Amino acid sequence: MAGVRVVVTGMGVISPLGLSVEATWQALLQGRSGVGRITAFDPAPFETQIAAEVKGFDPLTYMDKKEARRTDRFVQFALAAAQEALRQAGLNGTPPNPERCATIIGTGVGGILTLSQQFAVLQEKGPHRVSPFLVPMMLSDMASGQLSIAFGFKGPNFGTVSACASGSDAIGEAYELIRRGEVDLALAGGAEAPICPIAIAGFNACQALSRRNHEPERASRPFDAQRDGFVIGEGAAIMVLERLEHALARGAQPLVELVGYSATADAYHITQPAPGGEGGARAMALALRRAGLKPKDVDYINAHGTSTPLNDKYETQAIKAVFGEEAYRIPISSTKSMTGHLLGAAGALEAVITAMAILRGAIPPTINLDNPDPECDLDYTPWVPRYGRVRVAMSNALGFGGHNSTLVFRQWEP
Repeated sequence: MAGVRVVVTGMGVISPLGLSVEATWQALLQGRSGVGRITAFDPAPFETQIAAEVKGFDPLTYMDKKEARRTDRFVQFALAAAQEALRQAGLNGTPPNPERCATIIGTGVGGILTLSQQFAVLQEKGPHRVSPFLVPMMLSDMASGQLSIAFGFKGPNFGTVSACASGSDAIGEAYELIRRGEVDLALAGGAEAPICPIAIAGFNACQALSRRNHEPERASRPFDAQRDGFVIGEGAAIMVLERLEHALARGAQPLVELVGYSATADAYHITQPAPGGEGGARAMALALRRAGLKPKDVDYINAHGTSTPLNDKYETQAIKAVFGEEAYRIPISSTKSMTGHLLGAAGALEAVITAMAILRGAIPPTINLDNPDPECDLDYTPWVPRYGRVRVAMSNALGFGGHNSTLVFRQWEP
C-alpha cells in the first residue's frame, strides 16, 4: 500500500544491563559493561569463561509457576520484554482487532538451553524421563507462538531465523506486513538465551569468542586493534509497530518512525563476512533508498560491531562504500561493547537502542576502544556518549550464513 507509514509505539527490553528499556539505556550512557564471569554453570574447563548474562531475572514476576516451568528461558525473556512494550503502547488487554495483529520474534538458537538439559536427562535417566515439553520448549518459533497466545494476537505468527540478523529481520518483516496492508499492528523483536556449555564449547571450537577471561568488562572491544572475538550475551527486545493511522485512532503516541528495511545475502561463507562487507553495504544502500534518504541525512549508525577481527574491518569498509566522505562525519557506535552479543536478539536490542538515540538526542559510546585498529578509522564514539539532535539513525545486523539486515528509523514528525 503506497504511502503507509509505520511507527513504533512501544518498546521492551531484558538485557545484561537491566530489566527494562530505561535501565538498559542509562547503563549504556554510563558506559557500563554487562560482561562478567559465567554463573549459569562452572566455566572452568572452557577456553572462554565470560558472558553477558541477564542479572536478577525472576520469571515469576512475569508469569505463573506453571507457565515458567513450560517455557525455555529465551521465551521467558520475550514474554517479559513484550509486557513492557505493550504497556508503553497502551495495549493492556486483547487488541480490538486481533486478526490484524502479527507476532514475529527472531532467535538464532531457540531453546538450546532446554535441549541441552534434556540430552543430559536422556543419557543419565533414559528416554522415558525426557520431558513432554521438550519439543514445544526448544522450537525456535515458540517465542512468537507463546506471545501470540499470551496476548491474543491472531494475525501472522512466526519466527525469523537468520543467525545474528534474526531480531532485525523480525522487525523488518513486521514492517513489510504493515506496509502491505495485511496487518495494523505487530509485536516484533528477538529473544535469546544461549549461555550453556554446548554453546560456549561450539563457539570456542570455531574460534569466535573472546578469551579475555582475566578482565571480562574489557573483553568486548569493537574496532580496537586488540579485539579477539565476541562476548556471548542473552536477553530480549520487543517493539510494537503500527500503521500510523491505527496508532493515532486509538490515541497511541508514536515514538519514532521506521522508514527503511533491507535484507541481503553475502553468498560467500558460512561464518566470514564477504570481503569489503559487500553484502552489508548493499543492505545499507537499499534501506536508505527505500526510505527515500541520502547518506547526508543519517545522523547515527548503530554498527553490528561484534569485536571480531573480520566483522569490524569489513563493516567499516561497507560504511565507507555506502557513505563515501560522509562516513567520517557520522557518529557510529557498537553497543555490543557493553551488552555483549545477543545473537538472534542483538538486532532487536540495537533497534531499540537506535530508537532511543533519536528519542533522547544521545549517542551511546563504544567502550574499550583504547587502541583503534588503523583499518577501522571512523568516528566510533569512544568511551563517552555524545548529545545532540538525532533525526535519522540506522541499525545494522549481520549474521553467520551471510545474512545482512539494516533498519532505518526517523524522528517522529506528524
